[in-house]
Amino acid sequence: MAHDPRILISGASIAGPTLAYWLVRNGFRPTVVERSPALRPGGNGVDIRGSSVRIAERMGVLPALRERATDIRELTFVDAADRRVAGMSTRIFNADGDIEIMRGDLAQVLYEATADDVEFTFGDSIAAITQRPDAVEVTFDSGEQAEFDLVIGADGLHSRTRNLAVTPEADALHHLGVYFATARVDAGLGRPHAVTLYNTPGKVAGVYRSGAHDGATAFFAFREARVLDVDHRDENAQKALLSTYFDDRAWQVPALLEQATADDGFYFDAVSQVRLPAWSSGRVALVGDAGYCATLLSGAGAALAIEGAHLLATELAAAGGDHRIAFHRYEQALRPTVLRAQRSVRTSSSMLIPATGGHIWLRNQLTRLMVLQTLASRVYRPVAVRAA
Repeated sequence: MAHDPRILISGASIAGPTLAYWLVRNGFRPTVVERSPALRPGGNGVDIRGSSVRIAERMGVLPALRERATDIRELTFVDAADRRVAGMSTRIFNADGDIEIMRGDLAQVLYEATADDVEFTFGDSIAAITQRPDAVEVTFDSGEQAEFDLVIGADGLHSRTRNLAVTPEADALHHLGVYFATARVDAGLGRPHAVTLYNTPGKVAGVYRSGAHDGATAFFAFREARVLDVDHRDENAQKALLSTYFDDRAWQVPALLEQATADDGFYFDAVSQVRLPAWSSGRVALVGDAGYCATLLSGAGAALAIEGAHLLATELAAAGGDHRIAFHRYEQALRPTVLRAQRSVRTSSSMLIPATGGHIWLRNQLTRLMVLQTLASRVYRPVAVRAA
């Protein structure tokens, strides 16, 4: 491999910029390509905890992350009349020093920490990958072609890199029987410093109102065992589908739905995990949700993306750029943590989206008895940080 290997990273959200940051500091030449024309704002709250906090500190971005922390203090469950029926402090989910931040804010901070040292190309994407023994030939949607030593897919749940070079999406995604949507809404629809959730059997609608932001985020989720025939890129069809499932007039559902479906940052998808027998193929590897999405219900996606990106850069440096050794060590070290995070989703799903009226009642009782808090606080354990 070349003295300063060229590495193409597809995706500029969380894993991509983090990986680029650590690759530069280990003598590699990363380039990041992002399909969106600019960084995507908004999104749900994500957790930076354990090892990912220490990695952020070493990147020098910890003060910026703490400044933008959400300051969510309580998870509150309400009835149709907006009366509080159960709840818990969010402190049980996080250890001292952990940070909750909006996904868009995290992506912005990571980009700003990396942009001076790394070439970013927005509004383009990988169209084709051809692997040779000594390099990877890449054709972009723009028609441009380039050659790299390695290609890393950090392009999320519906990773094009994974589809082209590792595993087809149909074999990678495992539907967990839940669909969800998020969008920006007026802050007045939520309680300050709280996530407020209204349940009916198999459904939840809610508002996430950060203490550090002017607006709020609507959240919808519903249980559906079938794989619905809706394209993840067809926003109009997604909005129509969501309106069909949330057609009741209770609580603040109509107002939330009206504002959410009018938001240009509306996001809808199936709750799916990425489960692969291997996270790489030849000179192409995956990091973050592209390789091992645990879903937003795990509360571990952002931390796994940061830890995975740091670990991959570390192993490439330790192996002197030998991707075969590095990819194997990276996967061997991180896979146990990923499996624990993916298994935790059952607890989160039962808590947030009880399937029946009886399950809603039981969830509320367990919450009052502190039983559910104890279970929820154990869902994720981070991987140890190796020195880069």
